Amino acid sequence: MTPARRQQLFERLAQANPHPTTELVWHTPFQLLLAVLLSAQSTDVGVNRATAPLFPTLQTPQDLLALGSTAFEHAIRSLGLYRTKARHALEMAQLLVDRHGGRVPETRKELEALPGVGRKTANVVLNTLYGHPTIAVDTHVFRVANRTGLAHGTTPLAVEQALLRAVPEPFLQHAHHWLILLGRHVCLARAPRCGACPIQDLCDTGKTRV
Repeated sequence: MTPARRQQLFERLAQANPHPTTELVWHTPFQLLLAVLLSAQSTDVGVNRATAPLFPTLQTPQDLLALGSTAFEHAIRSLGLYRTKARHALEMAQLLVDRHGGRVPETRKELEALPGVGRKTANVVLNTLYGHPTIAVDTHVFRVANRTGLAHGTTPLAVEQALLRAVPEPFLQHAHHWLILLGRHVCLARAPRCGACPIQDLCDTGKTRV
């Protein structure tokens, strides 16, 4: 994809949604980190359903430690891998208290040192919470980047690095969310809704469907 097409692609996405953000519901930094951890192999809708009754009283890592593993497991049992997620969440909360005074750290190294937090989760937190121009590559971003021709790669890291080179600098801050939302609601895996896509004529695959 040429630089001119990439520029036009993001101009259209920005016009359609000037202020994109995560569909996870959160109100405190710890809630965001916890929600992203829980979203692995689960939908945002499912995570929001599980956290809705929890978050009014679960706002800090100290709150989670006070709740305890048994009650937390029970609260998130609708999510896949809930026992592993609960264990990681409690371990993460303890480390946040012990090492960071209960605060969610702002560096990738510190975030990835937390149990259950990998590169994708760290990128989401750095971008959404702290405004870093990071790009978290989940299955949606991976698909959209390769399918459109925006950035090719065979691994999430390769696609992330390609996107960081390909996305025009003014759009880096929100590129992550635009691509996720496009993949989640329009550029579907099995039946892409090309006719409803604002960038169809710019997309390597979509152009063949006009």
